[in-house]
Amino acid sequence: MKGFKNIIYLLAVVALTFSTAQAADGRKKETKVKADAGIKFTEGNWASILKKAKAEKKVIFLDAYTTWCGPCKLLQKNVFTKPEVGALFNQKFINVKVDMESGEGPKLAQKYPLEGYPTLFFIDGDGKIVKQVIGYQNPETLVSIGKAIPAI
Repeated sequence: MKGFKNIIYLLAVVALTFSTAQAADGRKKETKVKADAGIKFTEGNWASILKKAKAEKKVIFLDAYTTWCGPCKLLQKNVFTKPEVGALFNQKFINVKVDMESGEGPKLAQKYPLEGYPTLFFIDGDGKIVKQVIGYQNPETLVSIGKAIPAI
């Protein structure tokens, strides 16, 4: 009887280990899908971003943020990751995010003056501001703003 209990115990441990591994694997896949669903941001220097926008005949969506800005972090976490936001912005814009206090950020802050963070700019391939929005925007509002930006 003792041997039978040991077998049952061993089977229970194996089953628990397998189900935990499966659950963890499912969370990894779910996280990947969510990460792939939102806005895809392009990297590069500002001159190359402008050239790309001109070549593709698209407006640039510039997220001007800082690392210490709470609303900036909320945008990144709760808005830019939404599938409906990503679907529109990835198709319609060249998406760029710039820390305005490092790299090219201070230079861009001189060219595109800021009143607060985050500031969301829509800029044409010539570097002219099409629209500027200050502050946190919920997903629905950001999609509405994006839809209202005229195509080039």
